[in-house]
Amino acid sequence: MKMTYTPTIPPPDPNTRTPKFKLPKLSCDAHCHIFGPGAKYPYAPDRSYTPPDAPLEDFKILHAKLGVERAIIVNASVHGTDNTVALDAIAQSNGAYRAVANIDDTITERGLRVLHEGGFRGCRFNFVRHLGGVPDKRVFDRIVAMVTPLGWHIDLHFDAIDLPDYADMLTRLPVSYTIDHMGRAKASEGLDQLPFKILIELMQRDEKCWVKICGSERVSSAGPPFTDAVPFARKIVETAPDRVIWGTDWPHPNVKVMPNDGDLVDLIPLFAPEPEFQQKILVDNPARLFEFDR
Repeated sequence: MKMTYTPTIPPPDPNTRTPKFKLPKLSCDAHCHIFGPGAKYPYAPDRSYTPPDAPLEDFKILHAKLGVERAIIVNASVHGTDNTVALDAIAQSNGAYRAVANIDDTITERGLRVLHEGGFRGCRFNFVRHLGGVPDKRVFDRIVAMVTPLGWHIDLHFDAIDLPDYADMLTRLPVSYTIDHMGRAKASEGLDQLPFKILIELMQRDEKCWVKICGSERVSSAGPPFTDAVPFARKIVETAPDRVIWGTDWPHPNVKVMPNDGDLVDLIPLFAPEPEFQQKILVDNPARLFEFDR
């Protein structure tokens, strides 16, 4: 029997504006999701929200409009530990996609190998309270130990307020790690807020630390076009331009204000006016972290 679902969050803006900023060749959307369709890829029974379907077909249309040629599919919590939706998308991408997995301590070495050979290069842990809170430390440590030989990185989603509590743990990790959405700093609290200062210090002292300059709509306090997030992204870029990646976060689950993805692309030259930084953030850095063929 095919499942039917009633969404509890809104869909993305269907009228993507063509951005003024032209992305460099082989630009990568390094943080985005595919949801369902639920009839083919069921949503997890214990999910904290139900998204409208945002299938591969829509994903491709969006990226064609934006000028994106590569993508990193972050398998969202709504699909639980079933990574099939991302595995199938990579298989159809002709080498243009990679992914970040959701896994737990039931994963086997063989299961990890299947994901690795299928194009996964990291796994994600959610520390955000409204999405379920802190993972079990024992499970976290075991999974980190399992993925380390594969050269995977750990993708981390924090509430800004919690970041200072985890900074020392992060520096002790044996692998590289990415921090989502600029650490979810709140623009209204300024560049000197403790969580953001900790984030910048991590980037300065730990060469394993990467940051995603995505989620401007989550950082912003002023609303569209989210330019109050620009100083945060700019500071991140200036701090460690070789360890910054960019993404849309399409289809934008659980946002207060739905962005237009064309507007998000047009923030990039404000984050990084320099062509050499744009090339790093959009092309070179994701190619290195996710092992794309150059």
